[in-house]
Amino acid sequence: MTALAIAWDDIAAAQQRIAGAARRTPVMRSRTADERTGAQVFFKCENLQRMGAFKFRGAYNALAQFSAAQRQAGVIAFSSGNHAQAIALSARLLGMPSVIVMPQDSPAAKLAATRGYQEGQPHSEVVLYDRYTEDREAIGRRLAEERGMTLIPPYDHPHVMAGQGTAAAELIQEVGPLDLLLVCVGGGGLVSGCAVAAHHLCPGVEVVGVEPEAGNDTQQSLARGEIVHIDTPKTIADGAQTQHSGRLTFPVIQRHVSGIVTVSDAQLVEAMRFFAERMKLVVEPTGCLAAAALFSGAVKAPGRRVGVILSGGNVDLGRYAELLAMR
Repeated sequence: MTALAIAWDDIAAAQQRIAGAARRTPVMRSRTADERTGAQVFFKCENLQRMGAFKFRGAYNALAQFSAAQRQAGVIAFSSGNHAQAIALSARLLGMPSVIVMPQDSPAAKLAATRGYQEGQPHSEVVLYDRYTEDREAIGRRLAEERGMTLIPPYDHPHVMAGQGTAAAELIQEVGPLDLLLVCVGGGGLVSGCAVAAHHLCPGVEVVGVEPEAGNDTQQSLARGEIVHIDTPKTIADGAQTQHSGRLTFPVIQRHVSGIVTVSDAQLVEAMRFFAERMKLVVEPTGCLAAAALFSGAVKAPGRRVGVILSGGNVDLGRYAELLAMR
């Protein structure tokens, strides 16, 4: 059996490494959610994580392992927003330069926050590109080579994957064994790390990933048994506008994830509205993927203990208001 990129020991080490830097986010319950789904639902609120998303876990875990030479040269990353902010903040905390490659149409709040974390940091900047015509990975590799910086991708890196898995580890360590764990899927860093953690802590748990309907590359990949590449999907879940699973994340998903379901943009908006009205939480569209699968019935779980990762809360407030006003 081929060894996977990460194991439980990597996640346990990441928990120790990020302690004191990352927040131990709260687990919240909702009587309404339980009644609507017939399940006991535990929401892991990574929208309340430092910089507003789970991405801080993996970014800090990766950068904290840099050598002195790597820290001096700095880090480069490409991201639609949350990984960008996570790398910029982690680099600031660890005293190193950061260059972030971001789409021109990134949410204004995510772009402003990334630049804010870089303020006053020498040799740090945001480089913009067109997500529909340019290859962010190629841009990142070129800049890393030109500037001698270390490239940390948003999901396809063992230190990133292990860091993200600490979210599920914390959830299960707090609430006990789960029957089902629902996790959003972009490139697979979060779901792969969480699945490894979940199966170590409660081996019988079923892990299901959730993608937007327009961007179901991982669902297609599992069906075909190989990584499928798609065009950049058009969806309000901007954090899941990935074109393919990672070379490292996909084998973990194949072994540890039971399946992938999809939800529509309209179902994401309904989930956003639920969290705003019922739980007083701001959750971005991508952050609602896992919950939307449960609320919409794409995954049915009556009588089960269900963990749901709310992956982030970084959304432009003007856009947030527009989405909530939709009917």
